[in-house]
Amino acid sequence: MLQENEHIKCLIIGSGPAGYTAAIYAARADLKPVLYTGIVPGGQLTQTTDVENFPGYPDGVQGTQMMEDFRKQAERFGTDIRFGYITSVEFSNDVHRVVVDGEKTVTAETVIIATGATAKWLGLESEQKYNGFGVSACAVCDGFFFRGQDVAIVGAGDTAAEEATYLAKLANKVHMLVRRDEFRASKAMQHRVLNTPNIEIHYNTEAKEIIGDGQSVTGVLVYHNQTLEERLLPVTGFFVAIGHKPNTELFKGILDMDTNGYLITHPGSTRTNIEGVFACGDVQDHIYRQAVTAAGTGCMAALEAERYLAAKEHAIV
Repeated sequence: MLQENEHIKCLIIGSGPAGYTAAIYAARADLKPVLYTGIVPGGQLTQTTDVENFPGYPDGVQGTQMMEDFRKQAERFGTDIRFGYITSVEFSNDVHRVVVDGEKTVTAETVIIATGATAKWLGLESEQKYNGFGVSACAVCDGFFFRGQDVAIVGAGDTAAEEATYLAKLANKVHMLVRRDEFRASKAMQHRVLNTPNIEIHYNTEAKEIIGDGQSVTGVLVYHNQTLEERLLPVTGFFVAIGHKPNTELFKGILDMDTNGYLITHPGSTRTNIEGVFACGDVQDHIYRQAVTAAGTGCMAALEAERYLAAKEHAIV
């Protein structure tokens, strides 16, 4: 049986850079936000080590520490941060209803969705063992740490091609592992990869195991999926670029999404197709996927929620 209803002015779902930034702005606007963290408080950044590209941290910062700083700042201004998972939602153009952990119903005048996206992985045990210690799903985030080194990247689409060329500017050599005998990337991206001299493409090749010394990556064992021949590539970095999955399962059939499941927001805005419901961060951004851009859209969502409520109150008066 569901617990008694609680009414909230501004509900934030998700606790990465987007969710916490939205909370900071909403709290300062006296919206008395309540933020539910989800099952991974802090989001994807808690699974990375050094973050060196976020403004304000001149010496870099651990991902977990940065998210702790965000959380403390949000709490300082009065955000009610709760550990919990939203299990169902019912959105209308007036009052929005959500169920927390399958047992408590909450209604909200505005909802800010910041549930993020999850990187797709190959499923190797060693992949998770060395995640953050040589294994990464974001070349733009972590490529800098592999300057002058040999790295490998898995993928064959536009994202993989773009990240491979990005890595090629930093690394000594980039081994690109393509599962089929051709790319899925656009012709333009293919040409860019093929014309980059320090990218070596391995067609019909898959990663079998990531090799390390217990602390960092030292190589990757690959095999040719036609001949089954195995060989070891000596690399210190292993990047996975096979896509991301937005955490939007909860909103299917309710909010507009693109073919890959990312929430669709109005151009130049975080507004969704339901009034009073806003989306920010990686859940609606399949292009940039950076902490700083997520934080920026979190700010936008809170400002738009504040304006929406102000307009609503003015209309009532």
